Amino acid sequence: MSTIEWFGIGAVALLTAILVLILRRALMARVSGTIKLNLRVSTMMDGRGWSAGFGRFVGDELRWYRMFSFALRPKRVLSRRGLAVESRRSPRGQERFSLPHDWVILRCTSHHAPVEIAMAESTVTGFSSWLEAGLPGEDSRSLAA
Repeated sequence: MSTIEWFGIGAVALLTAILVLILRRALMARVSGTIKLNLRVSTMMDGRGWSAGFGRFVGDELRWYRMFSFALRPKRVLSRRGLAVESRRSPRGQERFSLPHDWVILRCTSHHAPVEIAMAESTVTGFSSWLEAGLPGEDSRSLAA
């Protein structure tokens, strides 16, 4: 095979991968309860470690999927029962380059470990409503000012 043929095969493979990513995102976004949501996957360096993705509300779970992944399963699942918002802040430092300016960072505590999520200001209201809409008799949760 010539170099041009290998280049063509590579280009077709790349376009196929991009198409699969777009179709995966479109299929998952069709289901109601999907929001744009970034998750901090690493806290090794201050202001870094954010991964783009989207979340789906499924019952008592918030399922987070990476934006650029072929996986059909969520990368992280947050249960409403052990989740509470500890603090709320705007992006600062390096975060201002990786997150949109109108997004809010929520530091949440859960049964497993603290987690930081970032979402649009307009989405925070829906997230807090979902968080507070637990079963009757559960602990009340609120967003910290």
